[in-house]
Parts: sequence; C-alpha cells; structure tokens
Amino acid sequence: MAKGIKWLVSGINKKEKIVAMLAPSFVAEFNYPDIIIMLKELGIDKVVELTFGAKMINREYHEQLKSSKGLVISSVCPGIVETIKSQFPKYEKNLIHVDSPMIAMAKICKKAYPKHKAFFVSPCNFKKIEANQSKYVDYVIDYSELKELFAKKGINPRGKKSKVIFDKFYNDYTKIYPLAGGLSKTAHLKGIIKPSETKVIDGIKEVIKFLKNPDKNIKFLDANFCVGGCIGGPCLTSKLSIEQRKQKIMDYMQVAKVESIPEEKKGLINKAKGIKFRN
Repeated sequence: MAKGIKWLVSGINKKEKIVAMLAPSFVAEFNYPDIIIMLKELGIDKVVELTFGAKMINREYHEQLKSSKGLVISSVCPGIVETIKSQFPKYEKNLIHVDSPMIAMAKICKKAYPKHKAFFVSPCNFKKIEANQSKYVDYVIDYSELKELFAKKGINPRGKKSKVIFDKFYNDYTKIYPLAGGLSKTAHLKGIIKPSETKVIDGIKEVIKFLKNPDKNIKFLDANFCVGGCIGGPCLTSKLSIEQRKQKIMDYMQVAKVESIPEEKKGLINKAKGIKFRN
C-alpha cells in the first residue's frame, strides 16, 4: 500500500533510493525539464515518465480488441472504473482487464530498479486511491502536494537551464495520453475497430449519460472522468484553460520528437519482457 507525503519525506530523509514516476500530464503544471532537476534536488534518485507504461498497455488493448465482442470500456482511468463498479455494476464485465499506465510503469520500475521505492505523482484523487491499493507503488502524492513540498524545501523552478532528461523509458507518441481520446489515438486501432465504433467521452456526467443509454454500434468506449482528460484533474493548480493545457501537451510532444535520447534510455519493448500487464 502506497504512503503519503509524510512517509515520502521520511524516506527521503533516510536517503532511501526512490524512483519518481510522472504522468505526462505534468507539463500542464510543471516545466520540463525543470521538474526533473527539482525532484532530484528534493532527494529523488531516478525520475521516469509513464509513457512507456502507456505504450505497453496500448499493446494489450490492441490485442484484446482484436478478438472482442460487444462493448469494451477502457480501464486506464480509475475514476471511470470506480464509477462503473459503484453505479453501473452490470458493465464491470465490459471493462478491459489490463493495468493502468501507472501500475504498468510501477511494475517496470520494480524490475529495472529492484532496490528503489516507487513514487507516483498524481493529477487526481482517484489515481491516489488506485496507488494506495497497489503493492507496486510505495509513495503517492498529488501535484499540489508536490508544489507545497518544493516551496517548503525552497526548491525554485526558475532559471534551471539544463539538458537533463528522464533516466529511462522514453516514448514520445504516448505523451498525448493525458488528453481525452489519447488512448484510442495511440493504440494503433486502425483495422481493429472502425472509427465509427469508437466513442471518446470526457467528463463523468457525459459518461453516465452514455452508460444509461448506450449506442449499440459502439464497440470501444474511451472514457475519462475529468473534462479534458487527466489535464483536467482536480489536483492541478494551474490557472491555464483546458485548451491551453492541451497545447502544452502538444508542444511537449513536439519537443520529445527531436530530443536526442541515448539508446539505453529509450522505451524498448524488451525492457518489459516477462512482466504481465493483464489483471
């Protein structure tokens, strides 16, 4: 079970080896690569992004949707999963039984860094709950708590000019995962599911409306609890509009495409060999 900010600080003070996992929504709240430098100043040993975990999850979705019959509902958003379990239990069987990118990345980190504690920085409360229920995540705090921790430690984001990059597992195309429809746009579903058979819905009110009266022609529901996707998470403190946050994600993806990444730091599939991502 993951622990919160008090235990994280205690672990840092004890000089535990910790690997921080950032969802790509972080650019709606923090600057890149400042956030990597700041986390290391805080005492974090390794910093990775969830994009490689998302890539591995996409492979699972691709395979399962090839043989699916009837409606399949994405399970990457724990808010959607919990809403279905509590309000629409008849749809539980329709949820795809695959790990979220957070859990997938935590499993990958446990393999790559067996002596490190896994620390997730969350954009929402549902992901914190999911982390708390997982044996793969040791610490979890949200974006607002991380900002407060930086402020308390006097770690300032301004003027940190550096070519520092994430420690491992680079993947560029899944950087749009935190946007509504990011999953269906990156899971290579062409030839698997027709565009007319895929429905992207962000915002729980609209999701509930669909579940109450589903379109029988839809075979894949790519749903997010928050409007805008994860960039609309309640733990973001940014004053930017959803559209402005979306633009930051798109700009970040373009930066990633031209970054020079050493081979050993790339998100290569063989680095997840032997890990099971189905639940």
